[in-house]
Amino acid sequence: MILLPAAAPGAAVTLGSRRILAPGRWRWLRALLWLVGLFVLVALAFVLVAGLSLAALLVATGQPMPALGTSVHAPPAMLFATMSLGALAALGAYAGLARLGEDRRPAELALPPAPRELLVGLLLGAAMMAVTVFLLWAGGWAILARQPVTAIWSAIGNSIESGIVEETLFRLVIFRLLWRAFGPWAALGLSALLFGAIHLMNPNASPFAALCIALEAGVMLAAFYILTGRLWVSIGVHAGWNFTQGWIFGAAVSGTGGFAGGPLSLAPTPGASPILSGGGFGPEASLAGLAVGTAVGAFALHRAWRAGRFTPVDP
Repeated sequence: MILLPAAAPGAAVTLGSRRILAPGRWRWLRALLWLVGLFVLVALAFVLVAGLSLAALLVATGQPMPALGTSVHAPPAMLFATMSLGALAALGAYAGLARLGEDRRPAELALPPAPRELLVGLLLGAAMMAVTVFLLWAGGWAILARQPVTAIWSAIGNSIESGIVEETLFRLVIFRLLWRAFGPWAALGLSALLFGAIHLMNPNASPFAALCIALEAGVMLAAFYILTGRLWVSIGVHAGWNFTQGWIFGAAVSGTGGFAGGPLSLAPTPGASPILSGGGFGPEASLAGLAVGTAVGAFALHRAWRAGRFTPVDP
């Protein structure tokens, strides 16, 4: 647990207490309405910037535009660039809207600690997935093999998108504003359940896989946000977990294969129970992944509790 970030003084979660979130009548309802609006606007910023920049690059390089409603087939490096721009736009939109709607600078996106906390998160996410894969391999529930490296840009782009966009939406918007409306424990449970439930739409999903995502990711990633008062560790853990799982070990990531192309290939052992192997959803839907992620999340929550992080800051 040496990689876990320290609970630095003055880093408690800032919930917001001005303009839309000012104390007074119907504050809980105003927080929920702001949650919906903020979610839509941040997601829209990502979609518009990523989509428009991709269209511009396709036109600039003389490649055909995809028909409406069809899949986009563009060079991986191009998709990496456009997803990165979209992710930065989502962060910028959140920061600007926090200033506009809550009259505050978002301390949760403070830049000076970002390099260190992102690195800590990336290392921790990679280490957690490495331990998970080792447990699957040692238990005989998954087979690990070498394969040629064929691609990396798609994996990096998808890691950036999942780390930045999903963490902004689920931790800074949903979790924070549910905390503003109902308190920390209700927010932790509701946001984790929602995070797990939304993964039911993924290929090879199951109720057990959704439960795993809720506990090992929904709770754990919120715990790092509570502990540090910032989003950077959560972004790093999410991106490092996905990249290590999908590219380095070549496993499915939440049922999808958009991270493939790395040096290894991990597949469930034929005949192994999906609960033990993760099945087609990937290692995060296994008992090993559930145990590793939940243990780290519980430890981070314990540290946050002892550091007094469940008393928020109201600027």
